[in-house]
Amino acid sequence: MTNFNVRTANLTAVNSLTKYPSIPTYHSLDPRDGGLLDETVPFAGQVLLTEKVDGTNGRIVSLPDGSYLIGSREELLYARGDLIGNPALGIVAALRPIAERLPRVDRDAVVVHYLEVYGGKVTAASKHYTGNRTVGARLFDVAVLDDYAELLDQPVERISHWREAAGQRFLAEPELLARADAAGLPTVPRLDAVDAAELPTDLDKTHQLLGEYLPQTRVALDGTPGRAEGIVLRSVDRSAIAKARFQDYERTLKRRRTAR
Repeated sequence: MTNFNVRTANLTAVNSLTKYPSIPTYHSLDPRDGGLLDETVPFAGQVLLTEKVDGTNGRIVSLPDGSYLIGSREELLYARGDLIGNPALGIVAALRPIAERLPRVDRDAVVVHYLEVYGGKVTAASKHYTGNRTVGARLFDVAVLDDYAELLDQPVERISHWREAAGQRFLAEPELLARADAAGLPTVPRLDAVDAAELPTDLDKTHQLLGEYLPQTRVALDGTPGRAEGIVLRSVDRSAIAKARFQDYERTLKRRRTAR
């Protein structure tokens, strides 16, 4: 039994609670110029490699009272039953049919499905996925927040700090895939699973790794596949996660060659 009611809830707090946290780059960013440094995010055990799709972050927030919200990375755009939704980047249009068919939360918890919405006119990179302005959505993470009630009573600043300090509980890989399969949701492509000891730490070798796995995107919506954005690395239990983007390595390596 839940006392949650979306009509009386603090939606500013709900928004902060369910935002996707910042993900570090695999090689640390130099705060002086945005280039990559030699230090890497540490991983242990099996590391899953998935394609990083160049789109916009969308979320479906399933609430304990049976309602749902749809949001972008930063703001809420639509609530179940609204006559009008914020049309920003086509997120609501892409995610509302998915939200309608997702099962309702079966316990006193908030469940958030995070999907990359891409193609259409979402970003400048849309041309790499579609020639006909087709829009797609791929699931990349799911968070289950059992302790939402006590958090919603906290100041937004404290909720934000909790979120960025890895407070949200994300599903491990087996649970994530099972949930995606049950809901009929396509996920971002799984490229490989490697032992952490096999991950390159050299900038050149990491750049080569990106090219070997993704000579082009694997999620083209129509036409000829174009350039991929990069790879997301994550431990199978979701305890560590990082991103590696082609443009970061290309920019850094070019600077280093020029400086020699």
